[in-house]
Amino acid sequence: MMYTMKRLLYIIPIIAAMLFGAASLSAQTVVKKVDAPHHSDLDERVIVGKDTVSIVIPEPNFGRYDRGLFNYLFIPKGKWGFGLTASYGELNTDNERVLSYLTDVDFKGKMYSIKPSVTYFIRSNQSVGLEFNYTRGIADLANLALDFDEDINFKLKDVSYYTQSTSVSVFYRNYIGLSKSRRFAVFNEVAASFGSGSSRFKRLYDGQPKDTQTVITKGALNFSPGLCVFIQEFVSFNVSFGVFGLKFQREHQTTDGVDEGTRFTSGANFKFNLFNINFGLMVVI
Repeated sequence: MMYTMKRLLYIIPIIAAMLFGAASLSAQTVVKKVDAPHHSDLDERVIVGKDTVSIVIPEPNFGRYDRGLFNYLFIPKGKWGFGLTASYGELNTDNERVLSYLTDVDFKGKMYSIKPSVTYFIRSNQSVGLEFNYTRGIADLANLALDFDEDINFKLKDVSYYTQSTSVSVFYRNYIGLSKSRRFAVFNEVAASFGSGSSRFKRLYDGQPKDTQTVITKGALNFSPGLCVFIQEFVSFNVSFGVFGLKFQREHQTTDGVDEGTRFTSGANFKFNLFNINFGLMVVI
């Protein structure tokens, strides 16, 4: 009897230690599941070229709560993109009348721009690139009459304006894939640009023709969010909106060959700009 009691005294602590260890392991497993939940999307893989990569771009989660939002693979590392953005606008009026104040409006104007670009994806969904921009505008005001009353009325005629500019920009784009299909994504673009141009303004002043020429040097830093959609396997459509930017401009002006000096201006834009909406196509290979 005494021998049996001694054996029980040895066995009971061993069984208690085993039960405590099992309970601790189970608790640790539960904590691990709560802190780092497992998502089936993290296990999926896609084949890009000869490599098998994750369909979800791994990113650190700095928040305290996992909302289950993923950055899906949109364009993998090592791809090249060749883009083209173009715009054209034209306005013609012939002896038009606006209310009862503007009469005999005869105006012709047009403006167009072309922006080729090349980009390389240094990481999946992240690219850097170069963009070249050429812009040209022409405006001719043959006649304009303004008549408010007997004391406020005047006429303009034979006024013309011409401008052209070239610039180059370096940009960085960060895409966020919205689905596993790799068709839709949003992006944010940061671009630093530098360029130069010229303008020419002709008009009549006291019956004498005046010709003002301006040489322009400008630079800008722009932040533009946008949307990208693959309309074919290798061709995507892009639209971006200018929402924030810093700019500076230096102008040197002469009138009829007489130097009128230099002017420097700078500014910032903190609002959605309806005149800075860009549409374009990009081929990814």
